[in-house]
Order: sequence, then C-alpha cells, then structure tokens
Amino acid sequence: MALKSRIFQGNPAFEACLTRDTAHITPGSTGDHVAKIQAVVIFLDNAVIVDSELKSKHYGPSTAAAVLNFKRKRKIINPAYQSQADNIVGKMTIQALDDELESRQVPTNAQPSLPCLLNSPSKPDFLAGRGSSR
Repeated sequence: MALKSRIFQGNPAFEACLTRDTAHITPGSTGDHVAKIQAVVIFLDNAVIVDSELKSKHYGPSTAAAVLNFKRKRKIINPAYQSQADNIVGKMTIQALDDELESRQVPTNAQPSLPCLLNSPSKPDFLAGRGSSR
C-alpha cells in the first residue's frame, strides 16, 4: 500500500520505511524526514518537542517520547514480537501517521495545508509556540 498524504507521499525515506525493516526511522536520525515526523506528531497530537530538536531536525529524546505517545494512544504494536509500543517509526507507524494525516488533509484547492507550510524555508508558524518548549 502506498502512502497517500502529501507530506509523506513520494518521499524516499518514508516509502522505504513503509516497505523495509532496515529503513525504520529511529532515535538518533537527523534530516528533513525527521522534521516532517516532528511536525506531524505536533499537528496530530499537539506533542511537545524541544526547540533544539526541531531546529536541528534531530530525532532526540522528546521526539522519541512524542512518537511513543502517538503509538501508545493508538495501540500500535506488532504482537508477533512486541508486548508494548516502542519509539521507532516503522511500517505500522508510518502507515498510521499517513492514514490519520491524509484523513485531515485540506483539499489542494483550499487554504495552505501542513505540507505547504513544511516546504517553506523558515520554521512553520504553527510550530512557533505550539508543541515546542521555550
């Protein structure tokens, strides 16, 4: 199944995460893909992620806690080898993030949406003062 949300669709890191265990996104990762995950968990769950992680696009402790909280709320576990949620963005998690985000997407002919804001060169306004600690 392909990713459907505009923020995840077509992104090689997320498409790989959806299909390969070796492409899971884990604490310690850094990059634009991490910034998108951070923005999505803030948007969906009003997660709190520290400014230093947001600015550096780093999957640090507060990002890991936000992902873990997202997974716990939605009971995302693989019962084949887990008894509780972890803080890794793997196949089930990226699919859940994508499905929930896609269900909340504004049509492309409407007001700017989350992906439009994330593609701007500066930090999205919705991240300033919301979901980040000062």
